Amino acid sequence: MTLSNLAAIESSTAHFNAIELRETSHLVSSLYPATTSPSTTLAPQLFAAKRISQMLLNKRIKAIEQKKYNNINPEIVKVLLVDDSPIAAKSIHRLLAGKSDIEFYYCNDPQQAISMAIEIAPTVILQDLVMPNVDGLTMVKFFRANPATRLIPIVILSNQEESIVKAKAFSLGVNDYLIKLPDPIELIARLRYHSTAYINQAKVACYNQELEGRVAERTSELEKTVENLKQTHAKLIQKEKMASLGQLVAGVAHEINNPINFISGNIKPAQNYAKDLLDLIELYQQECPQLTQKLQTKIDEIDLDFIREDFIKLLDSLKMGANRIRSLVVSLRNFSHLDKAEKKMADIHDGIDNTLLILGSKLKNVRVVRNYENCPMVECFPGQLNQVFMNILANAADAVEEKRQHSQQSENCNHIDYPSGYQPEIIIRSQTLDDRWIQVTIADNGLGIPEDLCDRIFEPFFTTKPVGKGTGLGLSISYQIIVEKHGGTIDVAGIPGRGTTFRIKVPRQILSH
Repeated sequence: MTLSNLAAIESSTAHFNAIELRETSHLVSSLYPATTSPSTTLAPQLFAAKRISQMLLNKRIKAIEQKKYNNINPEIVKVLLVDDSPIAAKSIHRLLAGKSDIEFYYCNDPQQAISMAIEIAPTVILQDLVMPNVDGLTMVKFFRANPATRLIPIVILSNQEESIVKAKAFSLGVNDYLIKLPDPIELIARLRYHSTAYINQAKVACYNQELEGRVAERTSELEKTVENLKQTHAKLIQKEKMASLGQLVAGVAHEINNPINFISGNIKPAQNYAKDLLDLIELYQQECPQLTQKLQTKIDEIDLDFIREDFIKLLDSLKMGANRIRSLVVSLRNFSHLDKAEKKMADIHDGIDNTLLILGSKLKNVRVVRNYENCPMVECFPGQLNQVFMNILANAADAVEEKRQHSQQSENCNHIDYPSGYQPEIIIRSQTLDDRWIQVTIADNGLGIPEDLCDRIFEPFFTTKPVGKGTGLGLSISYQIIVEKHGGTIDVAGIPGRGTTFRIKVPRQILSH
């Protein structure tokens, strides 16, 4: 066989291979983009190319076979004869003439055999073994290599009866071997047998493909169900934890409230009493300037002048501390909102301030900037909205603290990865977008979130924190509260090393679902 003959036969499969290579190249490029060091990704690219190429090949083979099987008429035997001799073709055609269940097709050019086979989809191929320009066994290899013809039965016609030739033909995938010209009864019987076997195989293949599709579909449904159950279970646990925490917070706030009210209520009278006593002492000293030695000694011992100056300051400090505790109690009670589970009109700034007060210990080294507009009251579920602020602000506090630690380590090691004199900062801004929407923006200058992770940040169980430091549920629940409960939107944008910004948009009035 000449090189030109081989090239002509291979061209029938070139289109298929070109499509496969283009799709493989596209997928590999998307998985492993070009870098300045090709050697670093060469091995994974080769592995991926091989894996993806096989995947695309299997997919295309199934599609071709499925289309071909769907066009098969089980009652018709479609015979394609590949033989360069028109005389032999006429002889075979006479043998099959008069058989209504047999359709006869003839190809006298081996170079067009594969393309013709793909076009007519025969159920049996009759092929001459010896042809002037093409070796018959090489033709068999090409038929078996092409996805569209690899399973079609091939019956060789030959004058050669040597066992070695027959054995080689069968080893290459030939289904039958007949001597020219065969007995018509035997020929028709063998053609019908191979056609029936091929059609039955096609039916089984179609059934298996349909079954595989159903199994894959059912498996996908079960996987989604399991994942939904897993998410629901985790959210229920988190919800129960938050409910228990709310009850605990409310209980502690109530227990602290009673004694602190007692303290606060008595500080004012104590200040008045102290002032009266100090005024009395001063009046006594004015009226009786000549004190006994014993009184003078006691005055010097207790440092009366210092007590007179510091006592009022001491009572003022007690008053400030009591007011601080009362503010904390109010914030805890507002944050829990156990008695306000239903939606109500609320000031969104109060929720943010209460959350910042509770997070005071985490934010002690952080500069918090509050740029509040004069926003109207919004209809919301205050406790749940506070939970969103808590999740985002707590994450922001962790991010700036982690960056602060990295900054200190860089300074100690003389690295320049982080700027010296880093000041952790969280900026909270509220604004009225229009008569329907309020937006709260919470931005930090922490480590930031890579762009490719921003799309996943609200997925259940996804977290950028180290193992053991995050459940991956906080932002997922926050998304559910804002989007599903309030009909709003929440999105995130991050720049690695620069910080992260969350934008929360809620309607002034919750729309009924």
